[in-house]
Amino acid sequence: MPRSGKPTTGKSIIYLAQPANAPIGADAYIIGNQTEGTWTREQETVDEQTKLGRIVGYGAKSETFELTLYAEDGDEGQEALDWTYDNEAELKIWRVDISKKNENGKYNARFGYTIIENLESGEPTDGFVEISTSLPVLVRTVKGELDLPDDFIQAAQEIIFEKPGETTGGFENRKQPETTP
Repeated sequence: MPRSGKPTTGKSIIYLAQPANAPIGADAYIIGNQTEGTWTREQETVDEQTKLGRIVGYGAKSETFELTLYAEDGDEGQEALDWTYDNEAELKIWRVDISKKNENGKYNARFGYTIIENLESGEPTDGFVEISTSLPVLVRTVKGELDLPDDFIQAAQEIIFEKPGETTGGFENRKQPETTP
């Protein structure tokens, strides 16, 4: 039987975050400058001995997202992490594979509610400040799909096509002209 796909690269997995108390209709934000991500799913087992032999079965499941990223002031996804931690609130998180659209023309994703177990800040003298966080999932994640605009995906990949004269400024501080109604 021929294989139908190709391996998924880590670069094609992005994480979106939104504080659970965000108003209906609010946007979720890309957690910027992510360098690594891990999604762990664990299954406990029940293992008991009886007079007639061993009984094994499935126990509780747990999931955790672990992210590593470079700190950036003003990154709305990182600010959602900080706010959630400071307020001991819940965070909505989406793990999205942006490598290709599915048969519905959308991106496959996993969604779950998390809390923030930790936010660790590594501050080397010769490099960028690196943030690590563990996000244990409440209950479980669920499969779904997201319809993300192309410019959102391009922003996640750190480059957006521009027409001549569309913006001013360098890559880090480009500005678009204000639009009038």
